[in-house]
Amino acid sequence: MKKQRYKWIRRAALTGALTLPVVVAGCGWFSPSESKEIDPPQGVNGSVITGIDGENAAAGTGSAEVSAQGTGTGLTVYLKDESGYLAPVTIQAKLDSKLTPQAQALELLVDGGAYSKLLPAGFTAVLPKGTQILNVAVDAKTKLASVEFSKQFADYNEQDERRILEAITYTLTGMEGIQSVELWEEGEKLPEMPIGQFPLDRALSRSIGINLEAEDGVDYTLSTPVTLYFSSKTEAGDPYFVPVTRLVPRTTDKLTAALDQLAAGPLEESSLIPVWLPNVSAKVTQNKGTLTLDLLDAEYKKGDVAPSEMMNAVVLSLTENAGIGQVQIKLNGASDFKDDLNMSYTEPVSRPEQLNAFKS
Repeated sequence: MKKQRYKWIRRAALTGALTLPVVVAGCGWFSPSESKEIDPPQGVNGSVITGIDGENAAAGTGSAEVSAQGTGTGLTVYLKDESGYLAPVTIQAKLDSKLTPQAQALELLVDGGAYSKLLPAGFTAVLPKGTQILNVAVDAKTKLASVEFSKQFADYNEQDERRILEAITYTLTGMEGIQSVELWEEGEKLPEMPIGQFPLDRALSRSIGINLEAEDGVDYTLSTPVTLYFSSKTEAGDPYFVPVTRLVPRTTDKLTAALDQLAAGPLEESSLIPVWLPNVSAKVTQNKGTLTLDLLDAEYKKGDVAPSEMMNAVVLSLTENAGIGQVQIKLNGASDFKDDLNMSYTEPVSRPEQLNAFKS
């Protein structure tokens, strides 16, 4: 796949545009002859369905409807794309109101399950066919989700084991009130995964990473994981965000490392698409509950607009690594700028909780 690079866009060029103009090659300023129109990554607004505080979450009485795109709440789950990456996908459809959000999310992860027709083209569920979700219990104090599966859970290929764990963990910990997950099968707590023996003696959290990769020459035992968000496209050309956890040489400054890796872009063998503008330098600082990102680019002129895809990828990457929900972004020392979706960055930007809500 040819990798794209974005540029600053002159505001005048956006007049009358219905879709996002993006420069596909080279450096410099936006001009109409250099652009093509593509849709931005789907769905980066709204909020995910929250978790509950009950003892038994496999069944519930609350409404679990999911409204149409952009008008309500969606259920975000992690599915496998055509390149083998796990990606967050927000399902916009009416689900079973007899199930709680946690149970519904896991049902969506079952390959060939009852809700498989709701998955967008090009994405597949990763739990083995026939797997039943017997129980989901959430401890409100410890924020631990205990998930019990049927025996079919063990019917998978060893090469899929980590992907299964990542999909379960990232799906559930993306819901309010859940920070970690433990797995059970037919009434017994699993000490390890059934096929590849991935250890489960500790509760699973996002610290296990997702779509794990490493720079060439990095010593795994002397590395630090940073999670980055890049872009990809479906066969139909719809863009979407993909998180990857990259192992880099050991550092205590994960935020700077994340920015450096975003600027470096996807690994050479990857099918993912870069999101970082060329010749942009960055510095990040942290103060209480807010991160401040200073972007510097000598070619930027006041009135130009930033690519929303880069802005969203930066916010997602920084908040994922810092565990902080907001980022104040400044461009050449000022925050009075907008992106190509007309979003203002005068105030701190919150992490989008709903991602990749594909149009039905």
